[in-house]
Amino acid sequence: MAGKREENKITIVGAGLAGALLAARLGQAGFEVDVYEARSDPRGKNHVAGKSINLAISTRGFHALGQVGLADDVMSIATPMRGRMMHSTAGQLQFQAYGVGKDDVIQSVSRSALNMMLIKKADATSNVRFHFSHKCVGADLENGGCEFVVEDKGETVHVEGGLTIGCDGAFSAVRRSMQRLNRFDFSQTYLKHGYKELCIPPAENGTHALEPNALHIWPRRSFMMIALPNEDGSFTCTLFLGFEDKQGPSFSSLTDAERVRAFFERQFPDAVPLMPTLIEDFFDNPTGSLVTVRSAPWYYEDKFALVGDACHAVVPFYGQGANAAFGDCAALGDLLTEDSNSDVGRLLEEYFDRRKIHIDTLADLAISNFVEMRDHTGSQLFLWKKRLERTLHRLFPKAFLPLYSMVTFSRTPYKEAVDRAARQWRFVRRFAQTVGVVVVILIALMLLK
Repeated sequence: MAGKREENKITIVGAGLAGALLAARLGQAGFEVDVYEARSDPRGKNHVAGKSINLAISTRGFHALGQVGLADDVMSIATPMRGRMMHSTAGQLQFQAYGVGKDDVIQSVSRSALNMMLIKKADATSNVRFHFSHKCVGADLENGGCEFVVEDKGETVHVEGGLTIGCDGAFSAVRRSMQRLNRFDFSQTYLKHGYKELCIPPAENGTHALEPNALHIWPRRSFMMIALPNEDGSFTCTLFLGFEDKQGPSFSSLTDAERVRAFFERQFPDAVPLMPTLIEDFFDNPTGSLVTVRSAPWYYEDKFALVGDACHAVVPFYGQGANAAFGDCAALGDLLTEDSNSDVGRLLEEYFDRRKIHIDTLADLAISNFVEMRDHTGSQLFLWKKRLERTLHRLFPKAFLPLYSMVTFSRTPYKEAVDRAARQWRFVRRFAQTVGVVVVILIALMLLK
C-alpha cells in the first residue's frame, strides 16, 4: 500500500464479523494491523455476548471466507438449509426449495461461533494485534487516528497513523465523526417491528425437533417467527413483531406470562410444545430494533474507510447482511493488496464506487423481502410464481435466473441481479401477451369460418 501515510499500518475499529475478517485478510497480506474492540475478549470467561441472530452464509460470504482459508472450517460448524418450511396456524407444513440445483443451499451458522473463529484466525497472524475493552469515542479527521477509552482502566488513549477502517457497527463512532464533514450523507430508518430471540432446544435424543435442513417460517401477515438450525440440534428462533399495533398483537401488549403463552398457542401452536423455556426467554431476552443505515461517502481522504454495518446496515430479511459485509472486506482487501502502487485515497474512492449502488439495492430488497416472507409466502399466487420461476429456469437455465438465486447463489452484483430479473419478467410478460393475442386471433378466425 503506497501513499502519503504509513504504508503498512492499518487500524481497525471493531472486532465483529467484518473487523475480524478484514484483520485476517490484511494481516495475511503483510500489513501491520491493530484491532480495537469495545467488548471484552470473547475468549475470556467474563465476556458479555452481543446480538446473536443466526447467520445465513451463502456464496458471497464463502468467497470472502475462502480468501483467508476459513471456508471449509465454517462449513464444519454450519447446518445446510435447502429451503423454507412454512408453518400454518393449523400446524400444516409446506416446503419451498430455495433453488433447483443440489448446490442451492444456504448455511446456518452461529454468529458468536463464526466471530470467534475469525478472531482466532486473525490472531494467529503475528502482525495482527487485538486490543479488547477499548471503546472508540471519536475519530481525529484532521490528523488521522481515533481516541479510545480503556474501560477496565478508566483511561483514554489516542491511536494515530496509518489507515483507520471503521468496522464498528450500525452506530459506528468512526462514522459519527465523519458525519460532521461537509456534504456527508447519512440516514437511518427503523422498521416499526422489533425482534426477540427465543429457542427450541434439541429433542431428548439430541436430534433436531424440526426438519434440520430448512429455514422454518411461521408467516402471520403483520408479524412472523423464524427458526434457524444449529449444529447442536437446537434452533435459534426469532420473533418479528410490531412494537406498537392497535389492530393486533405487539410487544407492548405482551406484558405478562399469561398473554405471551396465549399469543404463542394461538399463532404458533406447533412450536409451543418444543419451547420449554418460552416464557423465560421472552422476558429475559432483550427486544432488538431493526434499522437501515445509508451513508456516503464511505471514506475520507486516505485516512478513513467504513465497512459493513458502519456504512450500510440492512435488515436481516434477505439473509445478506453478513454476506454483504464480507463482500466489502473482499473488495477493499483486493484493492489494498493487489494495487500496491496506487494512492490510498484513490483506492478508497474506487471501493466506495464499486459497492455503494449495489448495497443500496440490497437494502431495498431486504425490506421488500420482509413483506414477502411475512405476508405472501403462504399465498397461492406467490407459490404459482415460484413454480413458474423454477420451470423457466429448468427450460432456459442460462437465459432465465430467478432473482433469489442470483442474489444468494452467485456473486452477481446486487443491482445487476435486480435489473436482470426485471428484464426477464418484462420479456415473459410480453411473450405471454403475444401468445394471448395470437390465440385470440386464431379463435376469431375459427369462429368466422
